[in-house]
Amino acid sequence: MKMVKDKKLLVGADFAGFPLKEHVVAYLKEEGWEITDVGVRADSDPDDTDLMFHRVGLRVGSMIAEREFERAMVFCGTGMGIHIAASKCPHVHAGVVESVPAAMRAITGNGVNVLAMGAFYVAPAMACEIADVYLKSELGSGYEWWHNFYEFHKLAIDEMEAFNYEEYKANGFKINKLGDFDLKLEKKPE
Repeated sequence: MKMVKDKKLLVGADFAGFPLKEHVVAYLKEEGWEITDVGVRADSDPDDTDLMFHRVGLRVGSMIAEREFERAMVFCGTGMGIHIAASKCPHVHAGVVESVPAAMRAITGNGVNVLAMGAFYVAPAMACEIADVYLKSELGSGYEWWHNFYEFHKLAIDEMEAFNYEEYKANGFKINKLGDFDLKLEKKPE
């Protein structure tokens, strides 16, 4: 598997997300990242229907599902469509972000392995900051002050990984729990 620790990242964009993706990729390459791009590139044929947002999202999602890459970043006009498509693949935990704090939370609290951005809403400089926080953080980092933060969120990810809709339906729409934690919002200590 190509890992973030080895500075290897998968990216994909449709034509709407292409300009933002290009900006982020140029920045990451300057930072030493090896990028695999499976979406629209500068020489892409605008009539290539394999480059529609959902088809790029499915391609990226499948490469995460097959454990070829640990993480990916995807781009379309809103970030929504490409994220929905990637999410159709097993083991994909995708999220759309439009800010640095949202990106931090997406990875530290939700273990997002496909991060989506919308070129219509995210400025290029902000996108580079989002990429930085996403690629320099991991599940549980950044919020250690919250009692059982990592364990609580890891349980959620594990239950989502184990989720089977047919079993859930047969069980009266009740989840097969792998554990439990107290449900209280805590205040950050001074």
